[in-house]
Amino acid sequence: MAEEPPSNALANERTSLAEDRTEWAEDRTIMANERTFAGWMRTGLAAVGIGLGFNALFGKLEPLWVPKAIATLFMIIGIFIFWVAQRNGCAVQVRLSSHQATPVKPTNMRIISGLMGSGAIGLIIAIWAMNFSS
Repeated sequence: MAEEPPSNALANERTSLAEDRTEWAEDRTIMANERTFAGWMRTGLAAVGIGLGFNALFGKLEPLWVPKAIATLFMIIGIFIFWVAQRNGCAVQVRLSSHQATPVKPTNMRIISGLMGSGAIGLIIAIWAMNFSS
Protein backbone atom coordinates (compact mmCIF):
# COMPACT_ATOMS: atom_id res chain seq x y z
CA MET A 1 0.00 0.00 0.00
CA ALA A 2 1.33 3.45 -0.93
CA GLU A 3 2.36 5.62 1.93
CA GLU A 4 0.33 8.84 2.25
CA PRO A 5 2.20 12.08 2.78
CA PRO A 6 1.96 13.60 6.24
CA SER A 7 -1.03 15.90 6.64
CA ASN A 8 1.30 18.86 7.23
CA ALA A 9 2.91 18.41 3.81
CA LEU A 10 -0.49 18.13 2.14
CA ALA A 11 -1.74 21.24 3.92
CA ASN A 12 1.37 23.18 2.90
CA GLU A 13 0.98 22.08 -0.73
CA ARG A 14 -2.67 23.15 -0.76
CA THR A 15 -1.78 26.48 0.84
CA SER A 16 0.90 27.06 -1.79
CA LEU A 17 -1.54 26.27 -4.61
CA ALA A 18 -4.15 28.58 -3.07
CA GLU A 19 -1.60 31.39 -2.87
CA ASP A 20 -0.70 30.87 -6.54
CA ARG A 21 -4.36 31.03 -7.54
CA THR A 22 -4.82 34.20 -5.50
CA GLU A 23 -1.81 35.84 -7.15
CA TRP A 24 -3.08 34.91 -10.62
CA ALA A 25 -6.52 36.26 -9.77
CA GLU A 26 -4.99 39.52 -8.61
CA ASP A 27 -3.01 39.80 -11.86
CA ARG A 28 -6.20 39.12 -13.86
CA THR A 29 -7.98 41.82 -11.88
CA ILE A 30 -5.20 44.30 -12.65
CA MET A 31 -5.50 43.54 -16.37
CA ALA A 32 -9.30 43.78 -16.20
CA ASN A 33 -8.95 47.18 -14.53
CA GLU A 34 -6.71 48.35 -17.37
CA ARG A 35 -9.23 47.15 -19.96
CA THR A 36 -12.00 48.93 -18.08
CA PHE A 37 -9.91 52.13 -18.00
CA ALA A 38 -9.35 51.84 -21.76
CA GLY A 39 -13.08 51.29 -22.29
CA TRP A 40 -13.95 54.40 -20.32
CA MET A 41 -11.36 56.41 -22.24
CA ARG A 42 -12.94 55.22 -25.52
CA THR A 43 -16.35 56.26 -24.21
CA GLY A 44 -15.01 59.70 -23.32
CA LEU A 45 -13.47 60.04 -26.77
CA ALA A 46 -16.80 59.05 -28.31
CA ALA A 47 -18.54 61.83 -26.35
CA VAL A 48 -15.94 64.35 -27.53
CA GLY A 49 -16.32 63.04 -31.10
CA ILE A 50 -20.10 63.37 -30.95
CA GLY A 51 -19.70 66.97 -29.82
CA LEU A 52 -17.23 67.73 -32.57
CA GLY A 53 -19.42 66.01 -35.15
CA PHE A 54 -22.51 67.82 -33.97
CA ASN A 55 -20.74 71.14 -34.31
CA ALA A 56 -19.47 70.22 -37.78
CA LEU A 57 -22.92 69.14 -39.02
CA PHE A 58 -25.03 71.84 -37.39
CA GLY A 59 -22.52 74.69 -37.03
CA LYS A 60 -24.50 76.94 -39.38
CA LEU A 61 -27.69 76.83 -37.28
CA GLU A 62 -29.06 80.08 -35.92
CA PRO A 63 -28.40 81.31 -33.29
CA LEU A 64 -24.75 80.35 -33.58
CA TRP A 65 -24.33 79.62 -29.88
CA VAL A 66 -26.81 76.70 -29.91
CA PRO A 67 -24.67 74.13 -31.80
CA LYS A 68 -21.60 75.37 -29.94
CA ALA A 69 -23.31 74.89 -26.59
CA ILE A 70 -24.52 71.39 -27.47
CA ALA A 71 -21.05 70.41 -28.73
CA THR A 72 -19.51 71.87 -25.57
CA LEU A 73 -21.90 69.85 -23.41
CA PHE A 74 -20.85 66.59 -25.06
CA MET A 75 -17.19 67.51 -24.69
CA ILE A 76 -17.64 68.36 -21.01
CA ILE A 77 -19.29 64.95 -20.57
CA GLY A 78 -16.20 63.42 -22.23
CA ILE A 79 -13.89 65.32 -19.88
CA PHE A 80 -15.91 64.10 -16.90
CA ILE A 81 -15.65 60.51 -18.16
CA PHE A 82 -11.86 60.89 -18.50
CA TRP A 83 -11.64 62.17 -14.93
CA VAL A 84 -13.82 59.38 -13.50
CA ALA A 85 -11.89 56.74 -15.46
CA GLN A 86 -8.54 57.82 -14.08
CA ARG A 87 -9.86 58.25 -10.55
CA ASN A 88 -11.39 54.78 -10.43
CA GLY A 89 -8.59 53.10 -12.40
CA CYS A 90 -5.89 54.57 -10.17
CA ALA A 91 -7.77 53.62 -7.00
CA VAL A 92 -7.90 49.97 -8.08
CA GLN A 93 -4.25 49.89 -9.23
CA VAL A 94 -3.08 51.24 -5.86
CA ARG A 95 -5.03 48.59 -3.91
CA LEU A 96 -3.69 45.62 -5.89
CA SER A 97 -0.24 44.05 -6.03
CA SER A 98 1.04 42.59 -9.27
CA HIS A 99 2.87 39.30 -9.28
CA GLN A 100 3.55 38.32 -12.90
CA ALA A 101 1.76 41.12 -14.80
CA THR A 102 3.31 44.53 -15.41
CA PRO A 103 0.54 47.01 -14.65
CA VAL A 104 0.10 50.51 -16.01
CA LYS A 105 1.27 52.95 -13.37
CA PRO A 106 -1.41 55.21 -11.86
CA THR A 107 0.69 58.21 -12.88
CA ASN A 108 0.47 57.10 -16.52
CA MET A 109 -3.31 56.75 -16.21
CA ARG A 110 -3.45 60.31 -14.89
CA ILE A 111 -1.22 61.57 -17.72
CA ILE A 112 -3.32 59.84 -20.40
CA SER A 113 -6.53 61.16 -18.91
CA GLY A 114 -5.09 64.64 -18.51
CA LEU A 115 -3.92 64.76 -22.11
CA MET A 116 -7.31 63.60 -23.38
CA GLY A 117 -9.06 66.17 -21.21
CA SER A 118 -6.67 68.90 -22.36
CA GLY A 119 -7.36 68.00 -25.97
CA ALA A 120 -11.10 68.24 -25.35
CA ILE A 121 -10.65 71.64 -23.67
CA GLY A 122 -8.63 72.76 -26.70
CA LEU A 123 -11.47 71.68 -28.98
CA ILE A 124 -14.00 73.59 -26.86
CA ILE A 125 -11.85 76.73 -27.13
CA ALA A 126 -11.45 76.23 -30.89
CA ILE A 127 -15.20 75.77 -31.39
CA TRP A 128 -15.99 79.00 -29.56
CA ALA A 129 -13.18 80.88 -31.32
CA MET A 130 -14.20 79.76 -34.83
CA ASN A 131 -16.06 82.20 -37.02
CA PHE A 132 -19.11 80.67 -38.75
CA SER A 133 -20.37 83.88 -40.35
CA SER A 134 -18.83 83.19 -43.78
